[in-house]
Amino acid sequence: MDEMQAFEAHRPHLRAVATRILGSRAEADDALQEAWIRVDGADTSEVDNIGGWLTTVVSRVCLSMLDARKRRREEALEAGRLPDPIITRADDAAPDPEDEAMAADAVGAALLVVLETLQPAERLAFVLHDVFAVPFEDIATIVDRSPDAARQLASRARRRVRGADRDTPGADRQVVDAFLAAGRDGDFEALLRVLDPNVVLRADEGGGALQIVEGARAVATRARFGGIGRAAHPVLVDGAPGFVATEAGVPVAVLAFTVGDGRITAIDAFADPARLADLHLEALVAS
Repeated sequence: MDEMQAFEAHRPHLRAVATRILGSRAEADDALQEAWIRVDGADTSEVDNIGGWLTTVVSRVCLSMLDARKRRREEALEAGRLPDPIITRADDAAPDPEDEAMAADAVGAALLVVLETLQPAERLAFVLHDVFAVPFEDIATIVDRSPDAARQLASRARRRVRGADRDTPGADRQVVDAFLAAGRDGDFEALLRVLDPNVVLRADEGGGALQIVEGARAVATRARFGGIGRAAHPVLVDGAPGFVATEAGVPVAVLAFTVGDGRITAIDAFADPARLADLHLEALVAS
């Protein structure tokens, strides 16, 4: 079997690995394309486990992409802007029919939010070991650490994931919907009930400076008088519940929410018209 045949034979598994590590099917496809460039023409005559070898190649590509994503996020925040979001329909959390083979390995939208808080090496070690049962000896070669260090990476990630005590995506959506309803009604006390006392709102309205509002009362005040009554269309923003606000059918803002222990702990608001235009939101809000 040549490299092309081997790659195609293992593509469903490789795509599942990349999707679970990166949390994005589009980025997973990019990772597989880059992995194929690395694999094409490689000498595999001494490779005993071609599937494991291909998984290692794809995982290394994903690790590089996670590192680059982390740097872009840091650079974006330093430049006074929120990093570009990945926005999908709210019902896209369910696998497409052609992806049913991946469903057993699925990482839910709520877990993806927790994974975003991990360091790239922690995230990769956790997903490869806990989701795909890759041995720590193999993970160690990907993250350039010893097997014991790779085990510690996964252990730290596991504690973070378990300690997050996240609700289901549906429960998170209920919290976001309660926030939206309270904002529409101008119900200040109801807003306070769904906001964590230390909630942070980061608003990117363009101009190179984020507007940051901290604390439940300050965020509730802004939500109460900040036009929350606009038409809202449920979406997933980086795998977490959010919505696109529209006026006369035109997208005017995207709000992304982080929910923990049944309360909103962070809100990212995108309202820069130029950035909204680049996100091509019209298809997501079409009735």
